[in-house]
Amino acid sequence: MRQNARVTSDFKGEYQELVDEVSELLGVPATLENRDFELIAFGAYDSEGELDPSALDPVRARSILTRRSTAAVRAWFEGFGITRATGPVRIPPAPEAGVLRGRVCLPVRHRGVVLGYVWLLDTEPGPTARQLAAAMEVTARIGALLADEAQHGADLSRELRAVLTAERDWQRDMAVAELRTALGARAQGPHTVVCVTPWPSADPDEAPSVRTVPGATALCTVPWGAAGLSLALLVRLRSADVPGPAVSAAGRLLERARGTGGAGTGEPAAGVAAARTGLAELGAAWREASAAARAALAEPRLGPVAEWASIGPFRLLTALPAGAAQDPAVRALLSPAHRELARTAEVYLDRAGQAGRTAAELGIHRQTLYYRLSRVEQLTGLDLDDGEDRLLLHMALKGARLQPGA
Repeated sequence: MRQNARVTSDFKGEYQELVDEVSELLGVPATLENRDFELIAFGAYDSEGELDPSALDPVRARSILTRRSTAAVRAWFEGFGITRATGPVRIPPAPEAGVLRGRVCLPVRHRGVVLGYVWLLDTEPGPTARQLAAAMEVTARIGALLADEAQHGADLSRELRAVLTAERDWQRDMAVAELRTALGARAQGPHTVVCVTPWPSADPDEAPSVRTVPGATALCTVPWGAAGLSLALLVRLRSADVPGPAVSAAGRLLERARGTGGAGTGEPAAGVAAARTGLAELGAAWREASAAARAALAEPRLGPVAEWASIGPFRLLTALPAGAAQDPAVRALLSPAHRELARTAEVYLDRAGQAGRTAAELGIHRQTLYYRLSRVEQLTGLDLDDGEDRLLLHMALKGARLQPGA
């Protein structure tokens, strides 16, 4: 087992203290963002009187309220060379870009690598060279903390992956014990697991930093399908009854997956497992999250983020071995030549056999619906007036959606 695992339980508090220190040094509010322009902390420095409301220009307001900036804003600021700078960079106002006040950017670097940015509103007469030099010393401490957290997150990625990919119970128990040791006090309380699949990367080590996903405890990629990857996220919840942080994290990761793209990957979906207390049932939680993501891929109305508790019959269907739902009676109906008949049968069964609702949804006449249903019976040998035959057909049609290429 890994020894001397260093875990800082309150990174957020340390970042806030350092940002407040910068604000105090310079006499202006400061914000800290990571290199992906996602907000980490902001200081509400209050000099004599209230801060001018114009300080909250659209870009600054969005950054604070949504905790991130748009790709366009990021590209605009990066155009001033902040990714290469080693000292303060002044950026003029640009009302057409939503930047009503000029900025001073203090790049946060560690061992020559930019890890984030401290942002200040440019004022007159502005900070002195001595003040900015003192603030840059603080950014060096912020850079060391960001690097430390990134390394910690990478360690937890390896440990989480070991839990989720263990093939034997004793291997999983050992991996859970190591993850629990690494997390320390954070291992207690309610947790859930998120699955985003397919993840658009061919490199198992290419995954977002856990720092970029608010609420995340650990994050890793795991194999999915024949040659793909899923992204797994461990989220600590305030309450087992409130999955909101996990759903929000899933949505954020889906945005990133869509923005990244990738050859051979389809539109991704996400699943969220039921909450558990502690880490002992992470394996079961991962199976639930994966099943919910598969259900969202199969049935778009469930997604793009599907919770395990809300996927209905797919809770059973996703637990079946691959191909188990492909009943011989339905094989002919599922051929490409009969795609419209299969859809008609599924909508009819989804609507509890109500012909009027089915015909309206499909946009066809009732007589056309009856003709198609008779063709379904001929192809399958099933009687749509028989409850068990209807159940078999319904489950087979739903199960077919879970098959690759469906």
